[in-house]
Amino acid sequence: MIILGIDPGLGTMGYGVIEAQGDKRRVIQYGVISTRPGEATPQRLRSIFKGVNQLLDIYQPDDVAFEELFFSKNVTTGMAVSAARGAAIVAVAERTENLYEYTPNQIKQAVTGYGRADKHQVQQMVKLLLHMEDIARPDDAADALAVALTHANSVNQKQLFKIR
Repeated sequence: MIILGIDPGLGTMGYGVIEAQGDKRRVIQYGVISTRPGEATPQRLRSIFKGVNQLLDIYQPDDVAFEELFFSKNVTTGMAVSAARGAAIVAVAERTENLYEYTPNQIKQAVTGYGRADKHQVQQMVKLLLHMEDIARPDDAADALAVALTHANSVNQKQLFKIR
């Protein structure tokens, strides 16, 4: 099974592609889709839409998993990230209904065994679980790999996490 994990963001959207076979996991690719801060929002969203479509063309994932958004302080940032997440979801939804989402705490729990783990703990476990030599950079890409790992570990109950 090929899984595309996405960590939503307007300026930087992380992605991580892994292969999961039974208990084995391996990295296929990871990185970010970046947009320019001075560019108008509609153009930035179009760039994200096109970038996600390119990922779908290249990797042809079986499932796509998103990190669910959680903003408690900056509503303006939350709205921009929500728009970016929406553009990515539309790109995926045009091709498949296999869209899933996980909360930050679910991701931390699945990857580290502790739902309140810090970013560094999650990155270290992603590195270990995927047998990587170094921690994935930038952070958004590492987070996206964590999302993909979470989905791989939840595959037997994946219908519970389907985006509806």
